[in-house]
Amino acid sequence: MTTTTSTTTTSTTSSELRATAARLVAGGRGILAADESPRTMSRRLEDAGVAPTEEHRRAYRELLLTGEDLAAGVSGVILCDETLRQYLADGRPFPAALAGAGIQTGIKVDTGTVPLEGGEDGETLTGGLDGLADRVAEYVALGAEFAKWRAVLHLGAGRPSSRALEANADALASYARTCQDGGLVPIVEPEILSAGGHRIEVCAAATARTLATVSRALNRAGVDPAAMVLKPNMVTAGEGARQTAGPAEVARATVDTLVATMPAELAGVAFLSGGQPSAIAAANLAAIRRRGGPWPLTFSFGRALVSPALLAWRGDPAAVDAGREALRREVDRAVAA
Repeated sequence: MTTTTSTTTTSTTSSELRATAARLVAGGRGILAADESPRTMSRRLEDAGVAPTEEHRRAYRELLLTGEDLAAGVSGVILCDETLRQYLADGRPFPAALAGAGIQTGIKVDTGTVPLEGGEDGETLTGGLDGLADRVAEYVALGAEFAKWRAVLHLGAGRPSSRALEANADALASYARTCQDGGLVPIVEPEILSAGGHRIEVCAAATARTLATVSRALNRAGVDPAAMVLKPNMVTAGEGARQTAGPAEVARATVDTLVATMPAELAGVAFLSGGQPSAIAAANLAAIRRRGGPWPLTFSFGRALVSPALLAWRGDPAAVDAGREALRREVDRAVAA
C-alpha cells in the first residue's frame, strides 16, 4: 500500500511538472528574467540616475510585472529571493499578483560564481547546492513554480576547459534533479559568454561541447527532460568580431547545435539574449524560429526587454506608464519574432 501511494504521488508530480514546463514555452510567449540580485539591480538603478534603495528595486519590479496584457507575451517571470518575498503597493505578494494575471513565478536559486579550482584563468563554478532542497521547499510554499540556475562559461585561450565544462554541467544536473524532486521546473542555463573577437564557428564548437556535456550530466542525474526548459546562448560571433554573423547563419548554427546535442523529449528552449541589443536578439530569434526544431523555441530575455523600461522610468512615479509601454514594445517585438 505504501509503495503504491508513493508511486502515484511521484507520477502526479512528474505530470504536473511537465505541464508547467510546457506552459512556459507554449504559444510563442517567453520568459522575462527580472532576477538581478539586489547588488546588480542597485548598480543598474544608479546607472539610470535612481537611488539604489530597496523600495526603488521593489517599485521597478512592480512596474515591470503589473503592466496591462503582460501575459499576452510573457508566460513566466524569474525573480530573485528579495522580490519573491516583496509585496505590491496594494498589498499582494508578487507571486500572487503574477498568478492572478496568468503568469508563472520563477526563482533564481544559484548563489553566483566562485573561482574554479583547477580550471583555466578566470573560469568559474556556480554555487548554491548547499541547502538547495530546503530552499526549494520554501520557494514552492511562497508560490514559485519554476527555478533558474546559470552556469557561466568563458571562451578563448583554452576555455572552456574540460574541467569547467564537467564541473558546471554536474552542478546544473544536481540543481535540476533537486528542483524536480522538490516540485519546481528547472531552467537549465549554460551560457557561453559573447565577449571576445571569435568567429561564429568557434562559438558553435564551444556551444556543442557544452551542451553535449550538460546533456550527459542531466541523463546521469535522472533529470526528466520533458519537465525542464533549456536556456542556452544563441550561437553568434563574438562581440568584438571583425565579421559578424547574420540571422540566417546564427539560426543555422544554433539549431544544428541543439539538434545534435539535446534530446527530442526536452520541453522547450528559451534563448537568453546574452547582451545583444533587443532588435538584434529579436531578429536572430525570428530566424531560429523559422528554421525550427523538435521543440518549442522561444525567449528568456532580461536586459533586452527591461533596459528600455528602466530608462523610461528613472524612478519617476509619473513615468510608470512610459516604463510599461517601453517594456510592452520590447515584449511584442520578441513575441512577433
